[in-house]
Amino acid sequence: MPAPVPRQRAIPAAEGGQAPAAAQNESALELPENRTAAPRAATPSDDAPARTGTTPDKAETTTHTHLTLLLIENDPGGSPVVPDLVDQSGRPMRVRTARNLTEAERLLTDDVHCILLDLALPAPGRGADDELAVLRHVLELAPRHAVLALTGADDTERGAEAVRVGAQDYLVRDELDGRLLSRAIRYAVERKRSDSAERRLAEGRLRAQENRRLERGLLPTPLLDGSPLRFAARYRPGRSRALLGGDFYDVVRTPDGTVHAMIGDVCGHGPDEAALGVELRIAWRALTLAGLCGDQLLSTLQQVLEHERPDDEIFATLCTVDIAPDGRRAGLCLAGHPSPLLARPGMPARLLPYDNNGPALGLLPGARWPRMQVELGAEWSLMLYTDGLIEGRVGDTGERLGQDGMVEMIRRRLAEGLSGEELLRTAVNEVRDLNGGELTDDVAVLLLDRTR
Repeated sequence: MPAPVPRQRAIPAAEGGQAPAAAQNESALELPENRTAAPRAATPSDDAPARTGTTPDKAETTTHTHLTLLLIENDPGGSPVVPDLVDQSGRPMRVRTARNLTEAERLLTDDVHCILLDLALPAPGRGADDELAVLRHVLELAPRHAVLALTGADDTERGAEAVRVGAQDYLVRDELDGRLLSRAIRYAVERKRSDSAERRLAEGRLRAQENRRLERGLLPTPLLDGSPLRFAARYRPGRSRALLGGDFYDVVRTPDGTVHAMIGDVCGHGPDEAALGVELRIAWRALTLAGLCGDQLLSTLQQVLEHERPDDEIFATLCTVDIAPDGRRAGLCLAGHPSPLLARPGMPARLLPYDNNGPALGLLPGARWPRMQVELGAEWSLMLYTDGLIEGRVGDTGERLGQDGMVEMIRRRLAEGLSGEELLRTAVNEVRDLNGGELTDDVAVLLLDRTR
C-alpha cells in the first residue's frame, strides 16, 4: 500500500517562497470568527532561502531564523486549527502538517523548531489505557525538539499531565489564536533550549566530578608504617581543572626497614601523560616491594615505559632514593632528573651530587643508571621535586627561577622556621607569585624529615 503523501498547509511566505495566489486561495488558513488577517509589509528576509540543519539545542536565537512548526493532528475534514503565525520580529512562521505519526517522522527534519501535537491521535503499538501514549512516542522520536500538547476544553487535566511527562506547555484547541500560539511556540522553543543547556551543564558537572574522584583515587598513599620519618607532599597539575598531571611520586617502606622514595615527570601535560605517570608509579611500587633497587629497577621501568607510551618520543625523568633503616645514609639514582635538596641543622641547604646523572627513561636502549651513596646525618630534611618548581619565570625579567633560586628560597623559608606541609605550600605559592600567575607545568614536591 503506498504511503500517504503528507499535506503541506500554505501560509503567507510559506516554505519555498511566496505561494501563488490560486494556491493561497485554495489552502489559506481559516481564522477564528470575527478575525481577519492584517496585511504585513514585506521584509528583506522574505525571499531568503530557508535555513536547514539547525537543531533546536543550538545557540541560535529565534530573532535570526524562521521558526518552523510541525503540526501533528488528525484532521480528515481539512479544517485547519492553526491561525496566522508570526515570530518575534513579525515574520511568518513555516507550518508543516502531518495527519499521523508516520507522516510526522518523515517531516521531522533538523529545521523544525517546535511540534504541536494533538493528544487525541492514536499511538501505534501503544496500550490503549495510556492517554499520553502518542506524546511519549513523539518525545522518543524527537528528544531535542520543543513540544506543545493540543487538547480539548474538557480535557485540560490531560494537558497538565502532558507537561509533567515532558511537553513544554499545553494549549486548548478552542482558545487558539495567532498571538497566543505564536507566543507559546516561541516560549516552548526557548524553554527547550534552556532545558537542554541546563542538562548539558549538569552532565558536564557530573563527568567532572567523576573524573576528579578517579584522579584523586590515582594519587599515591604513602606506605610508611613503622618508619620514624615524617612525610609531606604538594602536587599542582598544569592542566586546567585537573587533579592529575604527568608528574608522579611515591614513598614505601620495605620489610627490612628501608624507606624508598621516588619522584618522576613524563614529558607533556595531557591526560595520556598523566595515565602513563600513574602506570610508572604503580610499576615502581610493585618492583620496589618485590626487592628491586637502583639500576635493575630503572631498567625494568624503562621497559614498562617503552611498552606503554603512545609515542616513541615520549620519555620520563626519574629520581629514586633508598634510605637505610638507620636513616643516616641513602642511595641515589637520577635518570635525567634534578637532584634532591638536603637540609641539615646548622648547615645551609644544598643539592645532592648529580655528576653521575643517567639519561631519562625511554631515550637510550640499554642505558645504565649508577647508584650513588649519600651521607645524610642524624637529623635532616630531604626534598624531591620536579622541574615545574624551578622552571617558572621570575617577574618581568623572563629568567627562570632555576635550581640556585630554588635553593635560596628554601634556605630563606627554613630560616623562618617553616617545615613539612607549611614549607612546601609556601614554596609552591612563592614560585607561582614570582611567575606572575599560575604555572603552566606540573609541579610535584615531596619532603622527608628525620628528627632526633
